[in-house]
This record gives sequence, structure tokens and C-alpha cells, in this order.
Amino acid sequence: GPQRSISNSEGDLLFLLDSSGSVSYYEFSRVKEFMWDLLQPFTFGPKDVQTSIIHISTTPTMEFPFDRYLSSGTLQQAIRDTRQLMGDTNTGKALSYAKEKLFSDEAGARPDVPKVLVWVTDGFSTDDISEPMQLLKDMGVTVFIVSTGRGNYLELSAAASQPPEKHLHFVDVDDLPIITQELRDAILDVIQANRLHAVDITSSSFRLIWPELLSQETGYYTLEYAPAADLARKRTKQVPGAHTSLVLSNLAPETTYEVALIPESNVHYFSAQTTRVTTLAEEISPAQVLISESGPHSFHVSWAPTLDSVMGYQILYGPLPGNSVKLLEVDGKHNSTVVENLAPNTTYLVTVTAVYKLGKEKSLSAKACTQEEGSKVRHLRFEDMGPNTLKASWDSADGNVLGYRVRCRRQTGPSSVISVSPQIHSVLLTDLPSGTTNKVCVKPVYKNQPGKGLCRMVHMQPATEAHGYKHRQRA
Repeated sequence: GPQRSISNSEGDLLFLLDSSGSVSYYEFSRVKEFMWDLLQPFTFGPKDVQTSIIHISTTPTMEFPFDRYLSSGTLQQAIRDTRQLMGDTNTGKALSYAKEKLFSDEAGARPDVPKVLVWVTDGFSTDDISEPMQLLKDMGVTVFIVSTGRGNYLELSAAASQPPEKHLHFVDVDDLPIITQELRDAILDVIQANRLHAVDITSSSFRLIWPELLSQETGYYTLEYAPAADLARKRTKQVPGAHTSLVLSNLAPETTYEVALIPESNVHYFSAQTTRVTTLAEEISPAQVLISESGPHSFHVSWAPTLDSVMGYQILYGPLPGNSVKLLEVDGKHNSTVVENLAPNTTYLVTVTAVYKLGKEKSLSAKACTQEEGSKVRHLRFEDMGPNTLKASWDSADGNVLGYRVRCRRQTGPSSVISVSPQIHSVLLTDLPSGTTNKVCVKPVYKNQPGKGLCRMVHMQPATEAHGYKHRQRA
């Protein structure tokens, strides 16, 4: 997966690649993948990491010099295009050739930067390696060896830098990814730059760190920085000699800055240290607006992310269509609020605007709908309509009613549900045996939510033999 970029490193990194006929095409391709995985997080350039490849074959051959590929994309393609040379495994010759190239201007090597050699081998060599390897180490080269074959442990452990447990790896070619992180960390220990570099990079700031060169008594630092595309906008700061870090803020997002640290010493001369730092893309707030907990007269508005660079939020809301707009203001530390006193069954346009401390504003809008106001029916009445029959009637409910649902739970016999249109406010209930008590409920139906039902118990009087059933109207 993507690796976090490593930018505060400086060194010449040379791969000694076994390109002889003792290595299969499959093994060669796997080693190339391993090399790129190892290099992928580094930043390449004349002030960062430079890399080169020398083939081990009958005659050593340089694939490309250190200063040719100074971007991840071009270097990755160059490694992918590297072709196996076949021939003999003359590692000793390749090491002698590497000694020349690691310290030559012709090969793009730089003076006074750490030198690292990574030798990937199947463990076999047709000539002596001990003497040329020792010469390399005597000149300050750190040697890492990765053996994908059996190899001679005593010979390889003597060839690698000490201690061997940190600089020598035995691993099957298919298991090379297992050691990638460990080997990269060990290389970083060698080339981690003891110079001016940036950490904690954001869209508007970064922290500069540098080695302890001065003290409070021996001088001070002058720090200069400007956008690389507009060096005329250079700004200058003076930093006490006891300091080894400084935060630069109020910077432009996605901008590369040229930074120079000039030690002003009254004891020694120190050359200026420089670095390039690119700020991150600006994180925008709000990136999303969410409407929830909608009711007839309110809804909840939330947004994300919340950023330290935002001073506050303005929430504008108004019904659609219409020109009436109201404003709510929320502190920048909060990411939600409740909008109240709204009209039911209404669509609102809600705009959340982040007001940044630098004066900029970012807005995002969303639509929100209040629920229809649920209302229960009023004045549920019953009227005798003959043997075992009642008429239930009610007054209309408030709001945009789609209809009514009448449920009758009989003391004996099945329950029933009757649905009627919104214009009808009465139904006949039949099959209600005399002497029984039944529960009748009437509920309005709305588009987005259920209404509140009104229920009443109704008792059917038993008929008398003397007078029989007599029809009565009840008010």
C-alpha cells in the first residue's frame, strides 16, 4: 500500500544486482520488485536520496548513474525496464567498480553524504569479494547484504557491515517483502539527515527542525522562506541560538516553499542549510452536511470535519420556494446544532458556512424536510344503526391527511380494519354482538409519519323481549 513519504534523508544508495546466469528470470523480476518497494517512500533529488544500480555479470555494468532519475515515477520505470545481462557471477569485479562509482562525480555521486551499498545475491560468486568489500567499508560505505540462496554465512557475515544481525538477511526470494520494512529502517539509520528538515506538515504550517549548531551565547539563526514559484515574497525570521526548531504558519496550501537556515555565529563559520517543503492540500470544512431527527417543527444539522483553522460556522436556512432566510451562528469547536420553530411539511434549504480564522469562507448546502404535523382525530362518536351495528363518526384531523384507518377490536369475533379516504369521516361497524364491549380506534394517515389515534370503548346494550330493539339516535 501507499507509504508515508520520507523526506528528511540524504545519501547515495547503490544496488549491486546479481544479473548473472545463475539467477532465474523469475528471481530477477522478484528482486526488482523488492528494490522498488524498498525505495518507494523516499524523496529523490540532489538534496535527498539518489540511487544507482550496478549489474553483477561477466563485466560489471552501471544501469544508470545516481543523478539521472530524481522522481519516484521515473525511477520506478527505470527499475522496471532493467534487463538481466546473464554471464558469470564476478561479484569481486563489480565491487571494485562500485568503489569507483560511489565516489565519482561522473556517476553523479556527491561528496560528504552517506554511502550505502545493498548487495542482493543468490549467495554465489566466481571471484574473491573480501578485499574489494573491505576497501569499500574502509572508505565509509555501509554494506547491507540480502541473500536469496544458501550462501556461506561466515563469508557473507564478514562482508556485511557490523553487526551482521542488522546488515545481513537470508530470505527466500518469495519472502523478500518480509524484510522490506526492517531493511529500510536500517538504511534510514545511516542516511537520516542531520540537517534542516520539516515535520508535522499541514495545509497551512510545518515545523522546521535542525541540528544544534549554536548556543544562546555564540550566535543566532536567520531563517528565510518563500514560495518556490515566487521567491520575491521572501520572509525572514531571527531565531535565538539556543533553539533547534520553529513552526511556520499562515502558509498557502499545496505550495512548495524554499527554506534557508543561516547560522550567524561569532565563533565558527557555518554554511547555510536549505530544504524544500510542500504543504498539504487544504482540508475543507464542511465536506458533508447531514440532516437528521426531523420533526414537524425542527431538525438536527451536523457537519464534518471540524478543523482548528475554522473560527465559527454560520447556518442559513429558509423554506423553498421563498426568500425568507434566518441565521444561526455556532462556535468553531462544535459540529452540529438544532434548527427550531419551523413550519411542518416544508422543504428547507440549509447552508453551512465555515468562517476560517484567515477570513476565508467555505459553504455547503443541503435540503431538509420537516415532517407533517401528526394530529389525532377529535370527537369520536357512535350512533345505533340497527341490530349489532354502529356508526362511528369523527371530526377531521389537522394537516395533509391522506386518509383514515378505523380498527375495531371485538370482544368476540375477529378484529377488523377499515381504510377510508380523507373526505370521509364516518364508517358502519357491523357484527357487534349485543352485550359485548368493543374497542374502536380511528387514526389519521400522513405521508411521512403516522398520526395519533383516538380510541374509545363502546358497549352494545342487550335487546329486551318486552320491547325488542328500539332505534335511538345519540348526539
